[in-house]
Amino acid sequence: MNYYRPFCVLLVSAVLLSCKQENSRNAEENAATSEIAPATESQMASSSAAVESKNPDRKFIRTADLKFKVKNVAQSTYSIENTVSRFNGFVTSTELRSIVNNTTTTKVSSDSLIETTRFNVENAMIIRVPNTALDTTLKTIARQIDYLDYRIIKADDVSLQLLSNQLSQKRNAANQQRVTQAIQNRGKKLGETLDAEDRLHESQTESDDAQLSSRALNDQVSYSTVSLYLYQKEAVRHEKIANPENEKFRTGLGIRFADGLRNGWYMLESLLVFLSNLWTLFVIAIVGWLLYRKFKKPSV
Repeated sequence: MNYYRPFCVLLVSAVLLSCKQENSRNAEENAATSEIAPATESQMASSSAAVESKNPDRKFIRTADLKFKVKNVAQSTYSIENTVSRFNGFVTSTELRSIVNNTTTTKVSSDSLIETTRFNVENAMIIRVPNTALDTTLKTIARQIDYLDYRIIKADDVSLQLLSNQLSQKRNAANQQRVTQAIQNRGKKLGETLDAEDRLHESQTESDDAQLSSRALNDQVSYSTVSLYLYQKEAVRHEKIANPENEKFRTGLGIRFADGLRNGWYMLESLLVFLSNLWTLFVIAIVGWLLYRKFKKPSV
């Protein structure tokens, strides 16, 4: 018995050491997971492209495109709409719909059926929020995300394009002033005056186009556009409905017999009308038969 005691002690020590190492390894994995999870969640929405630039000379058009899964599309839609309103934005488009994948019916009694419908709920939204609130809006929307498919954020620098439009407006303004003075100085020279007025009109048109382009760019700079596509896992709906093949819903024998007599009479009327349209054929057949009898040679 004394010979086995050292082996038992060694065996128990090995088991205890193994359990301790396993617990230590699980604790390290849990700690690593807890450290990674917040970073992943924050990366879902936050991006340097979504943060307003502190350089006043830079003008960016920021856009975002997200597709993600949520627990409930309808509830998430209402929450996102409230978030947009809270940050002084607005919704330009929302298309909340249910798509039926399959519908089956199961008979549960002589007069009842269970209709099972499998469907998906989705919503495609386009929202616009102030560029200063884009990052905050995306972080708030990220709370609705159950699974992120993709997130695309872009920041297009349009500073040079705005500067080009501004310089174009200045050139056109100076050109318009010179053309106007030239028209006034030419007096009664009609041909030259008309050419100058045509050039003035073209210059004004170019100036208006540049001004409209600048306003459109400034609007896109001031308000960022975010495209969202929300979906949820397939839902199942069960509904109890009446069995249309139930005997209670069949027409009575007397009514069906009366309908049969009436339909037969209608068929007879249709046949008589059809035959009346063929009276010429009957006349030709009778005349032909009479002629045949008249000119038929008697048999020897």
